[in-house]
Amino acid sequence: MHPQHSPAPVTPGHANRSLPSTHIEDPYRTRKIVGGILWLLGQIVGLALLVLLFGLLPLLTANPGQAFFGMAIGASLAFPAMCVYLTFPRLLDRYDPEPLYALALCLLWGACAACGFSALINSGVDAVVASIAGPEWGNTVGAVVSAPLVEEFWKGIAVVGVFYFLRNEFDGVVDGIIYATFTAIGFAATENVIYYANSLAENPEALAFTFIIRGVIAPWGHPLYTSMTGIGLGIARESHRTWVKLVAPLMGYGGAVFLHALWNGSATLADFMGASGLFLLLLPLWLVFVAAFVIMVMVLVVRRGRIIRENLLDEVALGHLTQKELDLVCSAFGGLVAWFRKGARGTEFVRAVARLGLSKWHTARAMRGQNRTFSMDFILPLRAKIRELRAQGASPA
Repeated sequence: MHPQHSPAPVTPGHANRSLPSTHIEDPYRTRKIVGGILWLLGQIVGLALLVLLFGLLPLLTANPGQAFFGMAIGASLAFPAMCVYLTFPRLLDRYDPEPLYALALCLLWGACAACGFSALINSGVDAVVASIAGPEWGNTVGAVVSAPLVEEFWKGIAVVGVFYFLRNEFDGVVDGIIYATFTAIGFAATENVIYYANSLAENPEALAFTFIIRGVIAPWGHPLYTSMTGIGLGIARESHRTWVKLVAPLMGYGGAVFLHALWNGSATLADFMGASGLFLLLLPLWLVFVAAFVIMVMVLVVRRGRIIRENLLDEVALGHLTQKELDLVCSAFGGLVAWFRKGARGTEFVRAVARLGLSKWHTARAMRGQNRTFSMDFILPLRAKIRELRAQGASPA
């Protein structure tokens, strides 16, 4: 710490949410209130746009019942799949789970606000280009240019919102990916409802093909794209260099737009190639995307485990932890093993140890950047919590 400096930014870290008995005034309370108001306004407008475009306009068609039936079928396919997809980012988040309310805010923003604003802008771009160059060019420009720029912007807004308004719930790269993935899965679910409904309006075979492409082959497309924005913001949060804080989010957004445009461009070209395009373009690209997403998640899980281990080695030397406890907490399935051995208490023990390591990491980062951090205030209480849990027989090691 550097008390001789003027007050510096505060970086609380996640550890504060595990110790409700420790009362520290939240310096971001006003910021959170403003963020909540902006989130609500965005949701209201976005939801109104969705209702207008996909609820009221179908009433003007020759067969509105068929349109609503198609959306009901689309919802029955998209939303159950969404619940399955949400289990994957929670595995990545096992060391220090994000609060459910923050994840829910991102999921709902993606499903409502981001979809509503994106649908309006993309439809407008499509209509303008189609009026000038014809419907084929309208569809192409809308898919390859407008959709990547617009959709990644509105999805990224949710991650930026957590980054700024819920600062103490956003630690680094892993958190950026978690929030980006939840936002993108919500967005993809609503978008899939629309795509499935439109495909069913053509014929059942078109619906089956669309479901295979969007629900089976490419469900991790949107999470992968938006994760680039999350990574950029996460790098900005972990760095104390001003230029990194400015450049990293912009590069992350650029990466998201590029990957989105690459997929949409390949899908558009595959449409012209027919069935052969599916196997020559989309399947290889899908394999690359899935491999990239899985490798990225694995690397980050290993990285966070290494961070926790490095910051807890002295706890073992001081006798606050045993080597077996440290190895278990940092293992890939430590939480699951703890639950099987000791139930909820075992899981609580693992999370307390992990948060102790992350609190010390936050503290070291803040000191390097000459910032203050609340995380230091939670190191001693977390040690006491670990001793208390061990005395109750909660240690799974």
